Amino acid sequence: MNPNSPNRQHVLERTRNIGIAAHIDAGKTTLTERILFYTGMIHKIGEVHDGAATTDWMEQERERGITITSAAVTTEWWQRAEEGSVKLFPEQKHRINIIDTPGHVDFTAEVERSLRVLDGAIVVFCAVAGVQPQTETVWRQATKYNVPRVVFVNKMDRTGANFDSVCHEMREKLGANAVRILIPIGAEDRLIGQIDVVNQKAVYFSDDDKLGSTYSVAELDGELADIAASAYDELVHAVADVDDEIADKFVHEQPISATELKQGIRRATIANKLVPVAGGSAFKNKGVQYLLDAVVDYLPSPLDIPPAQGMDPDNRESIIGVLTSDNEKFVALAFKLWADKYVGKLVFFRVYSGMVKKGDTIYNPRTRRSERVGRLIQIQANEHKDIDACYAGDIAALVGLKNVTTGDTLTLPGNDVLLEPPTFPDPVISMAVEPKTVADQEKLAIALARLSEEDPTFMVKTDEDTAQTIISGMGELHLEIIIDRIRREFKVAANTGAPQIAYRETITKPADGEGKLVKQSGGRGQYGHVVLKLRPNEAGKGLTIENKTVGGSIPKEYINSVFKGVTESMTNGVIAGYPVIDVAVDITDGSYHDVDSNENAFTMAAIFAMKDGFKKAGPILLEPIMAVEVSTPEDYQGDVMGDLNRRRGQIGNTETKGRLAIVHAKVPLKEMFGYSTAVRTLSSGRASYAMTPSHFEQVPNNIADTIVNDRLS
Repeated sequence: MNPNSPNRQHVLERTRNIGIAAHIDAGKTTLTERILFYTGMIHKIGEVHDGAATTDWMEQERERGITITSAAVTTEWWQRAEEGSVKLFPEQKHRINIIDTPGHVDFTAEVERSLRVLDGAIVVFCAVAGVQPQTETVWRQATKYNVPRVVFVNKMDRTGANFDSVCHEMREKLGANAVRILIPIGAEDRLIGQIDVVNQKAVYFSDDDKLGSTYSVAELDGELADIAASAYDELVHAVADVDDEIADKFVHEQPISATELKQGIRRATIANKLVPVAGGSAFKNKGVQYLLDAVVDYLPSPLDIPPAQGMDPDNRESIIGVLTSDNEKFVALAFKLWADKYVGKLVFFRVYSGMVKKGDTIYNPRTRRSERVGRLIQIQANEHKDIDACYAGDIAALVGLKNVTTGDTLTLPGNDVLLEPPTFPDPVISMAVEPKTVADQEKLAIALARLSEEDPTFMVKTDEDTAQTIISGMGELHLEIIIDRIRREFKVAANTGAPQIAYRETITKPADGEGKLVKQSGGRGQYGHVVLKLRPNEAGKGLTIENKTVGGSIPKEYINSVFKGVTESMTNGVIAGYPVIDVAVDITDGSYHDVDSNENAFTMAAIFAMKDGFKKAGPILLEPIMAVEVSTPEDYQGDVMGDLNRRRGQIGNTETKGRLAIVHAKVPLKEMFGYSTAVRTLSSGRASYAMTPSHFEQVPNNIADTIVNDRLS
């Protein structure tokens, strides 16, 4: 059956949903701007450093020159059939939905939720820096969701650019089966074109056309021909190792046509067995058109990926296949919420199956509620285009839905299916915030509610002891942007306290805990009694609970209440009231009263039992440790390493790239406040650094005492 509705303008086979992801400052937004220009969506190239990039539309993005929120755009690309060059889809118009994601670690949730709903990705590498910390994070996120990738080694015009070195790092550090398909001709100020390895042609960009729109295809000769022939042999061997059809021809020494080789690369890329690599310079407008051809040739359409896996909301173990077809029931995933000042609340969603039109009624299996679709929008960065319908494979936005959060499944009434939502890391830093005036109090509460609804890594809570409002996020920049948005978008004047670390507590040895609630004050009383065994869990496992009671010592109807009490107790540890992580709990015994026992009594008894167990189980305080990578001229390497040591850092390996020394270290987050200023001072402004969350580690006793005293004072 044809999966395409007769009413859709772009067939599924010629649709590509891709993300552009990388480490900060690798050139993602610059590349996106060139893609939009060469595909004809914009007619003037905007630069990031001028604050004019299409997808960096927020004021904060344009001021800082960084991407903060992922921006969605839709464009079209025609492959041109050039003489002597084989392309898989010549003279066919392809619709490409693009999401440009942030590179800064503080906004990693934007990358996470984007990759969850995309079919493929362009991962951008800096030709000088190679594999950087956030590159590794992005790569892991793409692997987690089985997203096929094409790599663009950008900034080949920079001093120190080395295409082959980046390919080697990809294989060594990321375990990627990287194959060169578009090799830069020249480097630095001598970058003039690309070698098309599959077609064995040279692509030269005209020096007279500064916009890069004009290029020519020529035969290879001399050294370039030798490089191309060697790369072709490597490519054929690599594809034959992972693709049966090419392997069969290779083993039997049959000729492999360019079309067959491209088809083999496509199959291997979609199966995540191969990563095609292209090199060029987005800023210098060289190499983007052939990269777009690679996106169309090698990255999947919605039909090329396995059907999405759904679950029954009542029985989470039942797997329901969601077929990619306009003719199936409508199923979509809400992956992002955004408060637009003109249209109100926007719900970004990806359609996995079926179609939805204005006026339809959609159902949310999480809330068990239905809502009517009032308005559908196709997003072009910050511009909105009203549309009448969305089809399978489309990415669009709904206006006016109320009871929707990030990760919700949207479907039709009566179709109970849940898609897997994206997962997000816990915040690592917090600060107090309060309105400057009483009049701003309500406005601040509204602003914080909307921002926490948009951003799953931004959390708001009220401190029970001080009644202060505490906001938590992924880093200093994250909270700085939040406060700036509160002031600009919501017009709320607010005071903030100093940033605080999101510490954790855990236990170090097994222990028993017992809790009993007995209240009798005339009439029906309260009775609950719970006995537990606690033990340290594996790092990263969180809380696991197992019911090991026998003989009905705790009736079945109260077991869920015990689970609830155990879970609630993990929010406040016994050292300083920080959340507790990585604990395994066995419910072993208890008792009940025929009349006085109830759910609330067993919840409270479980909380008492957990607190009792915590005290006996060797509780310790944990702090977040960051993986820090500092790039510095070798002259300053000693000073940088000495400063990291003073910050309680553990120096790992160091490496050299050209004249730069790369220092890797693990440093407590507490010691990294203000580091950007410090490292600039140490290196006369010539060093840079990147930081990503690594793990939690025990706080030294002398520092732990200070933290506890400050917390409890």
